[in-house]
Order: sequence, then C-alpha cells, then structure tokens
Amino acid sequence: MRRRLPKASDEGLAGCHTCGKVAAVSEGRCPRCGGKLHLRKPASVQRTVAFLLAAAALYVPANILPVMVMSEWGDVMESTILEGMVEFWKREAYPIAVVIFVASIMIPLIKIVALSWLCAAATGRVKPSPQVLGRIYWFTELLGRWSMVDIFVVSILVALVQFGTVMTVEPRPGALAFGGVVVLTMFAAMSFDPRLLWDQLDLEQATDTIPALPDNE
Repeated sequence: MRRRLPKASDEGLAGCHTCGKVAAVSEGRCPRCGGKLHLRKPASVQRTVAFLLAAAALYVPANILPVMVMSEWGDVMESTILEGMVEFWKREAYPIAVVIFVASIMIPLIKIVALSWLCAAATGRVKPSPQVLGRIYWFTELLGRWSMVDIFVVSILVALVQFGTVMTVEPRPGALAFGGVVVLTMFAAMSFDPRLLWDQLDLEQATDTIPALPDNE
C-alpha cells in the first residue's frame, strides 16, 4: 500500500500561480505579486476538457484543408499537411517531411489523447499507478516544447523559396486551423493542474483503508 505523503495543502499553503511564492491560502492574495491564491487551479479539469474538445474539432479541418499552395514553373498545387509531407518526401527533402509528419500529425493527436487520459485519471475514471501518472505527465510536458516546430518549418520554407523565381510557397486556411490546434492544446496543458492527480490517489487510498462494516445477521 502506498504511504500517504504530506502536502502543502494539508497545512493551508498554496503556491502562487504567477510568481511561485508559497503563502497561506487564507491570505487570499500573494504577498509578493498580489495574485489570487488557490490550493488548486479553479475548474482545472473542466477548462482543460473544453480546450481539448475545441482542439479536437479543429484537428479535422487542419488535416483536410489545404495548408499551403506551391507554384513551380506555372504549375500550381494546393496540398494538405499529409500531401505536403508526401511531396517533400518525393523531392528527397526527408528531414522536412519527417518533421511535418511528427509535429503536425503525431504530436497534436498524442497530446490530446494524453491530456484526456490525465483528466480521466484526475476524476477517478481510470486508476493507474503513480509511476505511470508521472511518466505520462512528463511526456505531455515534453511534447509541448515541440508543438510549434512545424509552423517554424513552414515559415522558414516560405521565406526561403519566396525569394526565388522558379518556385513559391504560400500558406492557406489549413495552417490557421492547425495553429488553433497548437494554441488550444497549449492552453489545455496550462489549465491542467497535475496536483489533482495526487489528490485523487490520496482519496482512493483513504477509501481503500476504510474497514468494511460487518453484516448484521
């Protein structure tokens, strides 16, 4: 059985979400920056789920609508994310193709699924081990650092070839939809309070330790 470890919330202490200073939540506001103190982020799971639903809704048009249009020797071709990746692969631009596939298709989908799973764990719908929770959250934070890689790649690509006279590349509405997916998943990660995971584990442990009442015969 996992031993329950003491938490700052047990002593009425909260870390300021703005500057990180630990203070008594009874003070109401942080003595350093004046930010409002909360033991946990208000409506953390609800806001995270709302951002994830919006991101999932934009993920479809982001992959269906054209992301860019390429013009070469008068031949104009609009392409989605997947089509653009295939086109770069055919042109032997393998690093760009791999980056677009990983950052544009895999990372947003994995991040949406991972955060949804964490929300389910925070509300007790799934009951993983603390080690699994820690690894999943760490992996989600790691993915967040690479969320904008493909946007940078497309921007650099546009800037490079736009100066040429043979080939030009211009962004299309799909890029805007994908940018919305990136921003919404970032907001979802920021809204989620990982301390809710440990609160749920402590609650489950306390429930398991309550002795069952004997049946009256």
